[in-house]
Amino acid sequence: MYSNEVYGKESRVQLKVYSVKELTEEIRKVLVEKFDFIWVEGEISNFKVPMSGHIYMVLKDEVAQIRAVMFLPKVRLLKFRPQDGMKVIAQGKIDVYSPRGEYQLVLDYLEPLGIGALALAFEQTKKKLAEQGLFDQEKKRPIPFLPRRVAVITSPTGAAIRDFLKIIQRRFANLEITVVPARVQGEDAVWDLIEALEAVNKYLDVDVVVLTRGGGSLEDLWPFNREELAYAIRASKVPVVSAVGHEIDTTIADLAADLRAPTPSAAAEILVVEKEQVENKVKELHGRIFNAITSKIGQERMRFEQLLARVRDPRRAMGENWQRLDELMVRLERAMRQKINQAHQRLSAEERALMFASPQKRLQIVKEQLRVLTRSLVKGIMGLLGQKDSERAKVHGRLVALSPLRVLERGYSITRKVASGEILTHSMQVERGEEVEVILFKGELECRIQKVRPQGRFDPKALKV
Repeated sequence: MYSNEVYGKESRVQLKVYSVKELTEEIRKVLVEKFDFIWVEGEISNFKVPMSGHIYMVLKDEVAQIRAVMFLPKVRLLKFRPQDGMKVIAQGKIDVYSPRGEYQLVLDYLEPLGIGALALAFEQTKKKLAEQGLFDQEKKRPIPFLPRRVAVITSPTGAAIRDFLKIIQRRFANLEITVVPARVQGEDAVWDLIEALEAVNKYLDVDVVVLTRGGGSLEDLWPFNREELAYAIRASKVPVVSAVGHEIDTTIADLAADLRAPTPSAAAEILVVEKEQVENKVKELHGRIFNAITSKIGQERMRFEQLLARVRDPRRAMGENWQRLDELMVRLERAMRQKINQAHQRLSAEERALMFASPQKRLQIVKEQLRVLTRSLVKGIMGLLGQKDSERAKVHGRLVALSPLRVLERGYSITRKVASGEILTHSMQVERGEEVEVILFKGELECRIQKVRPQGRFDPKALKV
């Protein structure tokens, strides 16, 4: 800014002249001070998302419009995807973009009108994943009947795991349960859940996975509505049961899972049939087999009586008929014993399956496997130690053979200057009269040089070692 004087006939006027930058900055100060925290309602148009991740848009109504921008840190907090034509309420502040001399709204918060951001995000995610086929019924995997090992991904201190274990203990105490701890609420909880699910698939041998937590608000349950978790559920090799919230709550995880349980307690009841029901089922099968055999006997007896009535001369055929009756009775008795044995075998198989589910039995098997592995490991280590000891002896022999003392022992010597300690390898390294030291295998010699020959008379072939 600088001053300029304009002269008139009567007086002199002092004018204030702004540069474009100065004027823009003054306007910016006024706007920023007055509109540093405002709410604006409008419709989104010209929505753009460049490579930077910031979002740019125009907010408009029937008669006016204003440019708006939301920078990446705030964009990451959005729960829904803005789009053209969407009516929103925005909070931010007015700022001036100096290079173009334009004022714009810098947004800190954005929410759709008429529906909450989370509810809109839920519907958007649900529609997207449904179009990708993630919820298709034909992709659902069957939940095994009477699973022996179950992994439960949840908070280890929540009410959900207490309710789940309580039902399991009451219905079938021999079931092996592994609790995989994970956060179930908060911004980063979804990554805990995904890592836990991947760990179950990689390290645990289980028949089914239960993903569960207690009830809460839509925001509390939001980690289970993230599309990343839905993809992880469909990628799981183990069938997944989702039991999130209360019966009225439905999450994206529920839709993506192989089976949805209304509550954690309901998940336990769905997975595990009561032991009493299993025993009753066995008794029912036994009764059905017995009734079938009794019915068959009655049918054969009736058939026999019909045949007997058709015989013209009962006295002549009596012997054959009685013999036939004996044969039929033997066959019926044999068939009855066979059916009963089969029933006993099925019952024994069910009993063995129940026994195999016992942690004590599995512990014995693991201990035996550990003993076998220990013996194999000790044997392998001893063999490796022997091999390494043999290699060490060979290397030691080579090092001893290359030792300078062994060379000296064969009649060679080391010659060096007394003054400097320099090792001599050529006669031209010394002069006549210079003192040298000769190191032998045993002892040393101090000598004085009397004559230097550039080419010696020594014949290496004449040397016998």
